[in-house]
Amino acid sequence: MIAQILQRMNRRERILAGLVALVVFFLANLLLWSGLFRATGDSRAEVVKRKQKHAEQTVLLRESDLWTNRDRWVREHQPAFHGASDASSLLDQLKQVAGKYSVLIENPAIGPSAGTGNYQSVSVSIETKSQWPPLVHFLYDVQAPDAFMVFESANIAIDSSDATQMRGKFKIARWYAPATAVR
Repeated sequence: MIAQILQRMNRRERILAGLVALVVFFLANLLLWSGLFRATGDSRAEVVKRKQKHAEQTVLLRESDLWTNRDRWVREHQPAFHGASDASSLLDQLKQVAGKYSVLIENPAIGPSAGTGNYQSVSVSIETKSQWPPLVHFLYDVQAPDAFMVFESANIAIDSSDATQMRGKFKIARWYAPATAVR
């Protein structure tokens, strides 16, 4: 059948048909090979992701004792939540640390308490004015690991009226043991 069609064609038509067949052959190969290369690339990317996940899981398994000990330490040392009075005690504690370093606290405001499955928190918003070194000491003392205090937001800038003073706006929260925690 193909031989009969080729016999009816003149030389030019045969050359043109050959070129069309060749182009179709190359396009089909191009499609096939690009699909294979894409699949190979996707497979390699998947292997890399799985190797990374395996490495992460290996590290987690290797360090499981460390994280178990840290979790136990947090449960043993995280203070219990006693209600809204904890917010005023947090503010008093911040004033005490600020007084230690001559950091002026302005516009203190007690925020609402909030909770998640991992902690119960109370927050305080304050503005500060001091020189840079006392502010650094204040920030360092407030963030002690056993204090369970977190800076939810912090904004520090040079005072526009006095370049030797720093102005800070902070929202500081203290994290307490969750209400459902059994001690």
